Amino acid sequence: MANFDARPLLVTDTVSVWDVVCQGECKHKSSEECATATHLVFPYRGVYLHHVGRQEAVAEANQVVFINEGEPYQVSHPVEGGDSSLSIGVSAQMLQELSPMDYLQTAGPTAFNRARLRIDARAQALTALLRHSLDRGGIETLEAETLTLTLVRRALGERNSHAAAGTYGRQKLVDRAKLILSSNLGRRWTLAEIATEVGVSPVYLTQVFQQVEGLPLYRYQLQLRLARALDLLGDYEDLTLLALDLGFSSHSHFSAAFKKAYGKTPLEFQHDARVR
Repeated sequence: MANFDARPLLVTDTVSVWDVVCQGECKHKSSEECATATHLVFPYRGVYLHHVGRQEAVAEANQVVFINEGEPYQVSHPVEGGDSSLSIGVSAQMLQELSPMDYLQTAGPTAFNRARLRIDARAQALTALLRHSLDRGGIETLEAETLTLTLVRRALGERNSHAAAGTYGRQKLVDRAKLILSSNLGRRWTLAEIATEVGVSPVYLTQVFQQVEGLPLYRYQLQLRLARALDLLGDYEDLTLLALDLGFSSHSHFSAAFKKAYGKTPLEFQHDARVR
């Protein structure tokens, strides 16, 4: 079994929210696991591969990963460092109310028909706000339940999420590029370096990545960095140091990108989420 710790942050009759931390000791596929309830998993730190049968999905902060009730799955960690995720348990009735029908299986029990969706910046911010609020115990149960449902609704919104497009081979190519980006968020990668690692030309990589993920490679990397910033805001007093550690050229560059994505500066988010 995967070596992980699951800590309950909120458990009510409506939703359950768990903070799941995995040490990432399993470089290859773990033993099969099986969830007793359907979960939406929002990775906020690190990266791993989620395997269902012969299908796999890269799980990192730009994605929500689906774990269906009773469906065996495995995980692996091709990149060192482990991972941390916010895992939200939902009932079949809630899935039917909140999910577009296109996302659900047409036969059998209520379950997702895909492994993951790419989420937008607003969903990332809601994930961080929910986790920080529950961690510090500064949120009432009713508010926390409402915030959780808002996050689920946002992540499953057809206009706010993106399903992978393209052939299996192209998706695998893009997944390799994602793992490279996730291996070192602070590194200022060049397109040629990533393309060489993946084994294709820079032009082909940009074309395929745009087709599969629906946004350019550089913007995907930026969203990963900003999501990591959301996670680390409580750990840094010096935001300039945080900016430089994540590969931004300056505090002003970081602050401008953060505000464009989340509607607040890093300092404002720190204050509103009371992470410092």
